Amino acid sequence: MRALRFERNVPRFAAANLASRLAPGGGAKIGPLRLRDIDAPHLPGEGWVEVLPRLAGICGSDLATIEARSSRYFEPIVSFPFVPGHEVVADLRESAGDIPAGRVVIEPVLGCVTRGIDPVCPACARGDLGNCERIAFGAIEPGLQSGFCCDTGGGWSTRMVAHVSQLHAVPESWTDEAAVMVEPTACAVHGALAADVAEGDLVVVLGSGALGLLTIAALRRFGRPCTIMAVAKHPTQQRLALALGADAVVLPHELTRAVRRASGSLALGDGDIIRLTGGADHVIDCVGSEASLTEALGVVRPRGRITMVGMPGQVSVDLTGLWQREILLAGAYAYGTETLPSGERRRTFDLAIELVAAADLGRLVSATYPLSQYETAITHAATAGARGAVRIAFDLRNEKERDRA
Repeated sequence: MRALRFERNVPRFAAANLASRLAPGGGAKIGPLRLRDIDAPHLPGEGWVEVLPRLAGICGSDLATIEARSSRYFEPIVSFPFVPGHEVVADLRESAGDIPAGRVVIEPVLGCVTRGIDPVCPACARGDLGNCERIAFGAIEPGLQSGFCCDTGGGWSTRMVAHVSQLHAVPESWTDEAAVMVEPTACAVHGALAADVAEGDLVVVLGSGALGLLTIAALRRFGRPCTIMAVAKHPTQQRLALALGADAVVLPHELTRAVRRASGSLALGDGDIIRLTGGADHVIDCVGSEASLTEALGVVRPRGRITMVGMPGQVSVDLTGLWQREILLAGAYAYGTETLPSGERRRTFDLAIELVAAADLGRLVSATYPLSQYETAITHAATAGARGAVRIAFDLRNEKERDRA
């Protein structure tokens, strides 16, 4: 089969890091990612099936990996060589369990059930698959998700394997573009609900790339009534943030002043060191950089909350304000089962499917590329905001290797 494979190669990893500093997406040209003809992954055991990817998204965690900006924290929970791609809509050729043959989206977390572990860990027993305690154990190699595990393959290929518990049927009326947005929407739904925003809160969403925009949509549909202030650099991001539910959109350099006015706060300091006496009740950071976390600490009120959504890299930040202002800093990763403000418990992917349909999120897929154009695709994804794009994906539907027996 044909696949983009990420190999363990320290010199190439270092070169990718340097190249990405010179130009966004530069790591794809000289890094450990290579287009290969490889053997299709074997079925690891009972309950596993082969699926044929149709579209597979390129997300921020993929870019961080390709450009060698991801943290070494992940090394014990990833196995090499792996095929990236965890935002996947695929074809299931034969029915599996309760899932009929047809198009499916993959819930990529590799928890206890997929790993053949019985009894399951406490997190999996609660339905909180993203907190699984066994992601490096069981019947398959380490991997926090499909797309980061050598045994499962990933969506940047013509074939991969998935456990039946990971599959969700795609409505017949949906486009593939809508379906490929389900997984990133699930991340946003989990982040929005994990934030547990109170009614009437002033909420700042830092970053209006795909994850930020989806978080805004999730807050508006599933969260309590609140005021959402989005931070967006580019015109397309600004327009979409308002369309998806933001009450106001500000440029990055306008944020401190906008929050000061909205919260009735005073400003402390001058020059590059300005913070507020009060601030936003909640900041949801969808960037995950040193600059964004510093910015969040500067505009959140005393005893406010910062929620980090997605997968940030290693950062170095002065946390003195966290201590002095008694700010709560929390992370939100992946998905599983959510508690809605009503107290109802629902699967995150079910909520994501509902939101994709309600907000027409398939429109956020801006461009698709064949595997052979992976360098161009990754550069486009790395520069999406500035180019008026949101989500870039690989299109496997016309790859000739896909239909070979």
